Amino acid sequence: MIGSYVAVGDSFTEGVGDPGPDGAFVGWADRFAVLLADRRPEGDFRYTNLAVRGKLLDQIVADQLPQAVELAPDLVSFCAGGNDIIRPGTDPDEVAERFERAVGRLTQVAGTVMVTTGFDTRGVPVLKHLRGKIATYNGHVRAIADRYGCPVLDLWSLKSVQDRRAWDGDRLHLSPEGHTRVALRAGQVLGLEIPADPDQPWPPLPPRGTLEVRRDDVQWAREYLVPWIGRRLRGESSGDHVTAKGALSPEDIRTRIAAVA
Repeated sequence: MIGSYVAVGDSFTEGVGDPGPDGAFVGWADRFAVLLADRRPEGDFRYTNLAVRGKLLDQIVADQLPQAVELAPDLVSFCAGGNDIIRPGTDPDEVAERFERAVGRLTQVAGTVMVTTGFDTRGVPVLKHLRGKIATYNGHVRAIADRYGCPVLDLWSLKSVQDRRAWDGDRLHLSPEGHTRVALRAGQVLGLEIPADPDQPWPPLPPRGTLEVRRDDVQWAREYLVPWIGRRLRGESSGDHVTAKGALSPEDIRTRIAAVA
């Protein structure tokens, strides 16, 4: 019976790709918090989302970990290092060492620390060449989880998110359905009864022609890839002026999800 939950991380945990009615993001962590709150008496659950898009591991450790430690919740979800891994020249072994120090700190104060692996990027145009690097980091995350007794939200093995409908138009963040499936998988990891199977098959799609695929790729590159590269060259981050969502009530999350369902 988890009575308090803190989500720590970057854009994935902030919920980018899953907009609510007011434009602010919902995301898998908020949806997962509702699953947890449903198992408590009304008003007897505390949830805080500290995640901010674009943040590197050291920034997450500096800005979010002290708040999570102070809250000392029953559960922390910790997803970090992905933005480090996709940067040229980073060493997944070295990133994992810093990740482990953070996990060790969290396990001293939280009842349970759930860690997450990276997605399988075989179908992502810009990131598929980093698949081996991500797999190496995932191996470290699993080993760290074994050493500290952490449950693992294994996104690599979640086959349903290999479907393009699980992803937002930028191809880097999940769609609302993708976030929903991750929330359900998180519930599975903790042994909760969940309302649906996160790996249930998608309805079939009509085949796409080569010309259609190429046109979509060109539009995606113009709308998302070029601005992303521009931010990297300027040393900017998508989260430079973003504030974490902070404490949220399950009732408010339910209302926001219902408004866009």
